Amino acid sequence: MVLIMIRTAIVFLVLLLIMRLMGKRQIGEMQPFELVITLLISELACIPMADASVPLLYGVVSIVTIFVLHEIVCLIDLKVKPMKSFISGKPGVVVNKNGIDDYELKRNRLDVTDLIESLRSAGYFSLDSVDYALYEANGTFSALPNPDYEETQNSLPVVIVDNGKFDEKNLSFIGLERSFFETLLKKQGVNSLKRVLVLTADGTGKLYLQVKGEKYRTFRTQYPGGKTW
Repeated sequence: MVLIMIRTAIVFLVLLLIMRLMGKRQIGEMQPFELVITLLISELACIPMADASVPLLYGVVSIVTIFVLHEIVCLIDLKVKPMKSFISGKPGVVVNKNGIDDYELKRNRLDVTDLIESLRSAGYFSLDSVDYALYEANGTFSALPNPDYEETQNSLPVVIVDNGKFDEKNLSFIGLERSFFETLLKKQGVNSLKRVLVLTADGTGKLYLQVKGEKYRTFRTQYPGGKTW
């Protein structure tokens, strides 16, 4: 038991030293290759701590080897620009002045619902409240707000159509029928629901519509019975 405690303490001190040498980014927002290295180190550290039959030196050498590889990859990442995007990835601009970039969303394995969730987490509830939005290489979300974005957020927008399909849960929440929105889409020249990337509606009657391959548009309507939310 005492031997295990001593071995664990030694591995802990080695790990602490290695993590400090790796720099502040390693304990903050990690790039993909840094996450892989961190997972490897944690796995390698468990072996000599849990199994007294494994020489402690094996674990220490493995951890130091991973550290050396980390330093080599970091050097390549800093010095060889063409390799930077391959090693660390590159930002994906998912919203621009034309609206949502569906290609970039798919490239980042995301959908409109994921984007709206990220916007809400950043304090933006309407899709037209930002001019640009992007996911950084390390996965963090950044957005450049529209100068008048506060005026576009008077009520909570809900998703009515997402990638060609009605959101039945939200329709039930706001108490409106599909036929009402189908009529609105036809008035906007959209005869096929499959063409709709996203349609949102807020409680004041403002709708955000983006047809696939087209710039987004906003318009206003009056809900049946003067409904609001």
